[in-house]
Parts: sequence; structure tokens; C-alpha cells
Amino acid sequence: MNDCTRLFALRGATGCANTEEDIQKRVSELYESLLRRNNLDEDQIVSIQFTITPDLTVLNPASALRRAGKALNVALFAAAEPVIEGMLPQIIRIMIHCYLPEQHKPQHVYLHGAELLRPDWVQEK
Repeated sequence: MNDCTRLFALRGATGCANTEEDIQKRVSELYESLLRRNNLDEDQIVSIQFTITPDLTVLNPASALRRAGKALNVALFAAAEPVIEGMLPQIIRIMIHCYLPEQHKPQHVYLHGAELLRPDWVQEK
């Protein structure tokens, strides 16, 4: 087996309600799904970036991940998604920069209505 690794950017998104409980739940679910589908350990992660639509105002997704006790030693960043006509409402996007084997086929995760953003990347459940 080849031990060479390279830097990947895993992407995903989820829809959620503007409540602390739902943001907490959906961020954890999205993060865990990306780790599971990509056989990824937290020590392989370099950084995680979130964006949120402007209608999600009660909890920062980076804070939600920390509150869940996840990615405690990973650089996290969150930013507002630009307002674009026709954008999907109530969406949190994630991009995980991580090291994985060179031959890895990234598995991106889109949940709870966010599948509309990248139907070409949606996996069968």
C-alpha cells in the first residue's frame, strides 16, 4: 500500500432551523458523516471552514462543533455566506482541509435540503 498522502478539501452542507438545538444537531451530524464516509480521524484535519446563510443567527457553527466536544485541536473559522438572489435559505456549509491517502476518492456530504446545491455529489442513502 502506498503511504503517500495529499491535502484534500472535503465539502458538505446541511439545512437547519434557526435554533441552537437544531444548529448543534445538524453541524454534529454533518461533521460526523464526513469523517465516517471518508474514514477520517481528527488528527488528519488541518482546518475547518464554515459559511452560514444570513438567516441563521442564533449560533456560530464553529461554536456548535466545539460545544459538542469535537475538533478541539483544529483551527475553525466561520463566515457569512454572500446574499445572492434565489439562494437556499437556512444552510450551513463546511469545508474540511485534511490529509488522506493520495488515491482517496473524496465523499462529500449534503443533507436536509442542501442536496440541491450539488446533486452531482449526493450519495444514495
